[in-house]
Amino acid sequence: MIKTDKKAEFIDGVKKGIPIGVGYLAVSFTFGIWAVEGGVPIWMVIFISLSNLTSAGQFAGTGLMIAGASLFEIGLSVFVINIRYMLMSLALTQKLAKNTKIGQKALFGFGITDEVFAIASTRDKEVTANYMYGLISTPIIGWTLGTALGAIVGSILPDRLSDAMGIALYAMFIAIIIPPAKKSKAVLGAILISVAVTCILKAVPVFDFITDGFVMIIATFAGAGIMAFFAPIPDEPNQGGEETTV
Repeated sequence: MIKTDKKAEFIDGVKKGIPIGVGYLAVSFTFGIWAVEGGVPIWMVIFISLSNLTSAGQFAGTGLMIAGASLFEIGLSVFVINIRYMLMSLALTQKLAKNTKIGQKALFGFGITDEVFAIASTRDKEVTANYMYGLISTPIIGWTLGTALGAIVGSILPDRLSDAMGIALYAMFIAIIIPPAKKSKAVLGAILISVAVTCILKAVPVFDFITDGFVMIIATFAGAGIMAFFAPIPDEPNQGGEETTV
């Protein structure tokens, strides 16, 4: 009976993760083409996806690597962009089954993405280890497989066609930021501030000494920090059921 429950939990997790994995195929396919076009070996591109699963952080880190940034810049940039996953992992531990082991928690932390966290945290019952195994497996497979396909295709396509397909990368980022920007003025503000800071640091000659890595870090902190100060997330509904005003 116990084995049946474990199997059912795993299958349930896999089913919940399939849409995420399918969605990751397209994004990681673009990453594979773009990274190979930048000169990263196919095996390294695949290894990056298999060992990271961080989307924005992965694009940023690989971009800095291609640009010849220092290890410190790459590490700090990826840390800043991906720090939210640490917060998500800590929050999710509150829903995990009490018998979940430390090693399992570490593995689940590796597999946490925005979508995986959203599915797991909103589950209407306890999140078991087997459920998480199933939930993270499909996204990991989808992300890595898409990267491998993109890297292989990118390596055999003519340069002109490969360059043209690289435009999909910019289209992807636009598709990612526009929906939340429409729903939240705070997100829109953070985007505009980050873009403005980046343009200033790139265009003004006095800032020429700032490398690409630190431009990204400064812009990220400026956008997120300023909007966190002026437009903080409202408090959770109080015990009486009434929501606090912004």
